[in-house]
Amino acid sequence: MSKSYPDALKISRRVLGALIKLNLLMGFLILALLIASLVAETWVMTGLGAPPTDTTSSLYLGIRLIMVIGIGAVPLTHIVLTRLLAIVETVRLGDPFVAENAARLQTIAWMVLGLELLHLAVGAIAAGVSTKAHPLDIDWNISLTRWLAVLLLFVLARVFEHGTRMRDELEGTV
Repeated sequence: MSKSYPDALKISRRVLGALIKLNLLMGFLILALLIASLVAETWVMTGLGAPPTDTTSSLYLGIRLIMVIGIGAVPLTHIVLTRLLAIVETVRLGDPFVAENAARLQTIAWMVLGLELLHLAVGAIAAGVSTKAHPLDIDWNISLTRWLAVLLLFVLARVFEHGTRMRDELEGTV
């Protein structure tokens, strides 16, 4: 006999709702920082730990490119969170094994893959513009766990798709 966990679902829905709002807020704040870096370059870049010198122009470009990537990550993250919220809603309604959830998981997998590629781009930019005199230390690292999560999401989407198809066939024979 399986137990029902309505509190966990309620908490999940609230947390996802809060994360959706926080993601949008972060996107707005990064956009504001990018605009501020164009309007008040010296002040913003000094605040970010990169005071102006004769050799910081490529560093500034790199910092701005990373901001643009951060802004680009917002819609991908938004799609992940909203699709996950929709999946949680189907669990709350008692029927999570539907074709829509297989498609949602597939979409989530593609978005997380996109986020990982953006993460690689950030690391490449940081490495490309860093110098000994002006290092761009963003504490970047590559994580096998995140890449395995992408693979797991693609596999899980196929499992949901196959399970849904099997259930539909079974209901058709009864």
